[in-house]
Amino acid sequence: MAVKYSRQRQLIHSFLMTRKDHPTADVVYQNVRQEYPNISLGTVYRNLTLLADRGEIQRLQVGDGVDHFDADTSRHCHFICSDCGCVTDLQLDCMDDMLAEAQKTFHGRIDRQSTCFYGLCGDCLNKFADTLTGNA
Repeated sequence: MAVKYSRQRQLIHSFLMTRKDHPTADVVYQNVRQEYPNISLGTVYRNLTLLADRGEIQRLQVGDGVDHFDADTSRHCHFICSDCGCVTDLQLDCMDDMLAEAQKTFHGRIDRQSTCFYGLCGDCLNKFADTLTGNA
């Protein structure tokens, strides 16, 4: 089904293309409204949903209760920091192997794959180490 062009949707998608931090809808809204002041939060949510449903962006649920959005639709993993909540892309050479292995052992059709790793990002790990050594 063809979707009519929307300047607002284009601004939202363009904004996401500039980000690697997987922003929430609120972050998208706050930034897009600087260029398009009359845009509403509801419009941002509707367009993010449409873009995700059409496969033009990824919607990520990382355990913090809000959706995050990623314009990179290539197959890749994510790392989520259990302290600060940052979300980072991970490019792993084994992605094709994981999918092939899953398809061998699963009776059905696998359409998508989402893999997340959890731990402490470099900044939080350094902060934690500084706290232990008294350098905070």
